[in-house]
Order: sequence, then structure tokens, then C-alpha cells
Amino acid sequence: MSAIDQLLDSIPIPRMVRVKQVFERPVIENVERVLLARLESKNTSPLIKPGQSVAVAVGSRGITALPNMVKTMIQFIKGQGGLPFIVPAMGSHGGASAEGQQKMLHGFGITEESVGAPIRATMETVQIGVSENGLPVFVDKYAYEADAIVIINRIKPHIAFRGKYESGLMKMITIGLGKQKGADICHELGFGKMAENIPAIARVILEKTNLIFAVGVLENAYHELCGIEVLKNEEIEVGEPALLEEAKRLCPKIYFDALDVLIIDEIGKNISGTGFDNNVVGRYHTPYCSGGPIISKIVTLDITDVSHGNGNGLGILDFTTKRAFDKFSFEQSYPNSLTSTVPLSVKIPMVLKNDKQGIQAAIKTCNILDKTKVRMVRVKNTLRLGEIEVSENLIEEVRRNSNMEIVSSAYDLEFSEQGNLF
Repeated sequence: MSAIDQLLDSIPIPRMVRVKQVFERPVIENVERVLLARLESKNTSPLIKPGQSVAVAVGSRGITALPNMVKTMIQFIKGQGGLPFIVPAMGSHGGASAEGQQKMLHGFGITEESVGAPIRATMETVQIGVSENGLPVFVDKYAYEADAIVIINRIKPHIAFRGKYESGLMKMITIGLGKQKGADICHELGFGKMAENIPAIARVILEKTNLIFAVGVLENAYHELCGIEVLKNEEIEVGEPALLEEAKRLCPKIYFDALDVLIIDEIGKNISGTGFDNNVVGRYHTPYCSGGPIISKIVTLDITDVSHGNGNGLGILDFTTKRAFDKFSFEQSYPNSLTSTVPLSVKIPMVLKNDKQGIQAAIKTCNILDKTKVRMVRVKNTLRLGEIEVSENLIEEVRRNSNMEIVSSAYDLEFSEQGNLF
């Protein structure tokens, strides 16, 4: 046995129970019909003239039903006689390369064949002006050259700063459409200035490009679409803050104020900018955010395949596995961190040989004397919190919470011969 084996093999892992977490659950059943109804109610048809090229900007987040929304938008534009095409509006994501950003779209199921429009990916930008606070303003070259621009994005709380505009439409306009250059400029002075920089830069783009309207999407705590709003150019700045407040109200959470150990099965760029929602786990990589549960140790077991090796967020956590570490790509992960000016996100935590040792290392280091009494929760990822696993000693707390329900008897976590969870 290695020294690591000797230190960890005797650490007990608690029995677990499955628990249902209950959240408010508004949901849109027919996404295509609702989107078309919103487009019609806002009288967007006259904004697209026959023969005009229309850039549809799509971001790097795994939004529920995103391929369906993009396809519906493409069909709507064609119905007005427009000539739509897709541009990745992803800032520095996808390894800050056109090929990487196109691969991210493909990973979400957005291909030329599936949505019926070409994808034009480039990292080239055009400088179109200077913001009121002195920052140069850049826009994707293909989008700028189009006759019109439409954006589609989810609105939710950011994981590194607070402001009137966090993750959503104004941010996609500023950073997503700005590509690597725009993202770099907006982040240059750190997240403490983001709440100021995003609207300052976005205002220039809204004024100096033909961005005709935006589709703002809300998700409920179950990662289901529950809101679709269409905002015309002049409505975006005024309308987005109310949508952000509604998004905050609908956010998922873990219904425990304090834990010794949290197991996250997977992190990835399709889940959140830092691989997981910092607001859910109470771990942040900047001093401009706070809130959430107090968790002593967090271990993540894997990186999603669709993240293409982008392990952004690993450095905020305490432990990971050899499996996740082997997926970690410097080329995919570092550009995002260099752009955001936050190197903590891509540091490497302690790497253990398998899932079992990763969990045992978290338990051993959580600073409780009786390891059999560890307060432990396991989640698939921070988008899927409708059902979680909790250690057996948390059962009474679950029973006292009307938003939680036990749905199984206690059981031991099962590991393969290689020490990984089934």
C-alpha cells in the first residue's frame, strides 16, 4: 500500500439516503410555440427585411431546449425573408478559438444540419467605438457585417460579482459578442469593475450595431425553461434587471446551511462559467460575491465531456480524481482564466486515484473528530438538485424541512473494483 492508501483506506464513508428537494416549478411545455408567440407579440417581423443577413448569437451555456429555440428562430427569420446564420457569442470560451467555439455548439446539438443555418465562427472583431468609461468596444466581425443581429441567452445570477446586469443579455452583448478581445477588455480591471463595464460597453453596441432584439430565457430550479421574453434593442437595458430578479428567486439551492463534505459528480462549462454554480455551494473565486452554505471540503469527480477538457473551477474546490485531471486541458482552461484575470479557477486541487479516495480525502480533512458523523451531501451537478443524496445522520434535518422528502432507505455507496462510483 502507498502512503496515501494507508492514510485513507480506513476512513469510513457514511451510508446515504436519496432526498427529493422541492422548488417552485413553473415550466414552459411548448418552447417553440411560446417563443413564436413572444416574437409576434413584440411585432418583431418588420425588423427583418427580405434578403437581409441576420446573425443569431448563441452562447456557451447548456440551456435547456437551446437547439429547439435556435431552430425556431432560424425558421422565423427565414419566414420574414431573412438569411440567418449562427455566430458563437462566447468571449474566450472554447479555448479562445473559432474551432473550439464551433465544437461547443456541436456539443449542445447545434449544427448547420440540425438548425438549418450555417455557423460562421471567427475570433476576428471590429472596434466600433469607446465606452463612456474609456474602454474600446469590440464586436464579432461576422455579426457586425450582418444586416441585423439577434441574441439568445439565459439570465441568471453571476458567480463572481453582483450588479444590475449579471449573466444574461447585456453580458452576452459585451463579452460574448466581443469575443476574446471584448472579454479581455471587460475583465482587465477585475470583477470589481464588471457591474460598471458591462452596461457601459453594451450601450455602445446597442447604439452602433443593428442588434434588433434579444431573447431572454429563464430556467427554474429543475433546469427547465420557465420564461421566455423578447426585448427589442431599446428595451434590453431597462428590461433585463427585472428578469434577473425573477431568476434569482427561482434559483436552486441545497437546503443545508452547513456541511462537512460535498461531492459533486461533475463540473463543466455547459453547467456554469466556473464549472459549477458558486452560488449553490457558497464557494467563490472573487471577493465580490458571497452567500450560500458553509461547506468545509468539496470534491468533484469528473469534468463533463461536452466541456472538452475545460476544467475551469477545479481550483476553487479541494479534491478531484485522476479521471478528471486526465481530462483537464491547459489550452481549453487557461484562456478563460487569463481573460477573466482570476488564476485561482484553474489551479489543480489534490488529485486522488479514484472516486473513493477523493471522498475519503474530503472526509479525513474536514476537521471533525468522529468521522462517522460527517455531514455529507452528493449532487450530480449544480443544475440537477431536484434529487440529492445525504448522509444518514442528516435524516432528522430533512424531516424537519418541508422542502425536502426522503425517498429511499439508507444504503452504502457502491464502488467498482477501480474504486469509482457506479
